[in-house]
Amino acid sequence: MKQESIVIAGLFIGIGLLLGGMQIKSGMNKMQDAQRVVSVKGLAEREVPADKVTWPIVYKEVNNDLLALYEKIEKNNKKVLEFLHENGIEESEITVSQPDIIDFQAERYVQQDIRYRYNGTSIITVSSRQVDKIRNIIPRISQLIKEGINISANRPYENPIIYDFTGLNDIKPTMIEEATRNARVSAEKFATDSESRLGKIKTANQGQISISNRDENSPHIKTLRVVTTINYYLKD
Repeated sequence: MKQESIVIAGLFIGIGLLLGGMQIKSGMNKMQDAQRVVSVKGLAEREVPADKVTWPIVYKEVNNDLLALYEKIEKNNKKVLEFLHENGIEESEITVSQPDIIDFQAERYVQQDIRYRYNGTSIITVSSRQVDKIRNIIPRISQLIKEGINISANRPYENPIIYDFTGLNDIKPTMIEEATRNARVSAEKFATDSESRLGKIKTANQGQISISNRDENSPHIKTLRVVTTINYYLKD
């Protein structure tokens, strides 16, 4: 009877060891599976036209008489506004800023033998959703130069014309969906090449959408770009 009890106890111990070994092996397999991950990136790009333009019209005037300088600026501002209205730009699209006047005699680091004491800068800004219309008007500004108004050039580093795309929220979901789909295609290709199966997503980062000019000569055409980074589990 005692011997039978020992045999039974040994049998239970053996079964326990067997089950424990199976659980350990299963746990190790799960750990290995958890470590088998593929990281892929998905890209989506799209070109869109800008839907807003900001055009600063800047000119300068100099004079030794402050009152005469203000009168000249007011006169020139009227000419600029007439030009804009004649070309179909609405009053609501125009902002006239207060003139910026520099008194060189009051400046510490300016030579006192300057020809003109006062230097005035006037900025009239056009902000419009009619991008194509404004782009056609911009070259005509030379008409004001012929009338003696010293219009400053809109250089990228000084008084730039700014083109914006404001419809990002409308297009963002479809771009993220496209980038995610492209990421999965890459992951499936990797899984196939490694003789594995693609599992669930471990982590995902949808990334940020960047907006840039298509090129230096076409700032009115924007390139939208989104990159998603997704980590997938791999299975045998």
